[in-house]
Amino acid sequence: MKKVLYIVSFTFLGLLLSFILHALLEIWYIKILVSNFARYGLGMDWKTWFQLHYYWSGSMLLLGGIWGFIAGKYWWRQIYVLGKYRKGKS
Repeated sequence: MKKVLYIVSFTFLGLLLSFILHALLEIWYIKILVSNFARYGLGMDWKTWFQLHYYWSGSMLLLGGIWGFIAGKYWWRQIYVLGKYRKGKS
């Protein structure tokens, strides 16, 4: 049970970090688009940018979950299986 909770928590952390990274990138790029859409719009209209947003959001969310799951399994192994990072270990 402890292992499942540990990995689920790391997966949730990965989802949260991907959400924050996505928000920061999106705020930054929307500011650029609004300031000069003709220059930074890459030849796309707003409808295309909204569609791109949905794909980008889903991809980042999926990658964040995968990263969190892999990180959880890795750190579980490092700390509990291999016994690294224990108190009093020299």
